[in-house]
Amino acid sequence: MMRYPYPMLDKPNRIWSRQTDQKEDLKVHEWIENVGESVPDWRDYDVTILGVPLSKSSISTSAASENPEAMREAWKSFGTYNLDEDIDLAQLKVIDLGNVKQHVTDIEYTHKQIQEAMVAMRTHHPHTLPLSLGGDHSITAKLVEGWKQAHPNETIGILQLDTHFDLRDPNTLGPANGTPIRQLIESETVQGEYVHNIGLHGFFNAKELKTYADEAGIHYTTMKQARKRGISSVIEEALAQLEDKVDTIYLTTDMDVLDIVHGPAAPAATPGGMYSEELFEAVQIAGEHPKVKAMDIVCLDPRKDVGTKSVKAAVHTMLSFLTGYCRR
Repeated sequence: MMRYPYPMLDKPNRIWSRQTDQKEDLKVHEWIENVGESVPDWRDYDVTILGVPLSKSSISTSAASENPEAMREAWKSFGTYNLDEDIDLAQLKVIDLGNVKQHVTDIEYTHKQIQEAMVAMRTHHPHTLPLSLGGDHSITAKLVEGWKQAHPNETIGILQLDTHFDLRDPNTLGPANGTPIRQLIESETVQGEYVHNIGLHGFFNAKELKTYADEAGIHYTTMKQARKRGISSVIEEALAQLEDKVDTIYLTTDMDVLDIVHGPAAPAATPGGMYSEELFEAVQIAGEHPKVKAMDIVCLDPRKDVGTKSVKAAVHTMLSFLTGYCRR
């Protein structure tokens, strides 16, 4: 029997999924499978879900570590059929691998575990699309570094949906959630010119970060600019600019890109952000692009939520992305 390739993961501690022989009107938890005691035949799967419950590296007080479990609970109320697009996601085979093991205090150890989890996914089932549920935004640097470790000859681009640059200095803050894009650039994992950030707005980004972005060649579109031009057009243009220059586009979605009214649970939620329907449209377009090969959803604290408004928005974001993936 093949050895289970994920010693760095905790398998789901509850049975979130409930497989059924029913073929129609499935709920998401009846569709997404949980990894079991035996090693699955990875050839059967299209998408692998990974929980990354880390929030100790967050600059602001956050329980984003609880988001993977909150999303798993919330997706029980969603069906697999998308009426807007007349697409049933049940045509995809999706498996939930569980969560990356966390150390109580050692962030560096946990970051190493996250990187190794991505390497394992790319080694044992490289045809599947990894979809990671954070956790704070520091996880993105380690996931992308894991991808680069597994595919050293690939050029990687970043499509970032975010209110913030995430270019703060890791020499000052350590590997915190405000630093992942700068970490990737300074480690030469990603070139600045292959980063496209959409959704930034004032008064939540220091001028020195804009200066760094300009010097690094980062492409960025403020929320005001994006709304004038149209979210769809901006996303399509970013993808078009990346597709001829990179082998892989990594989509990172910081839920604080949503306006605070639409996503109150993001620790750094602000007024002036995206509306939920704009975010759903953006990730669906990204999901349709063949070079978008991985996605993460980060920075959501269920303890700060109003009901389950933000967590359900995160689930809808995930399912909207997978709708695009189905349309490839």
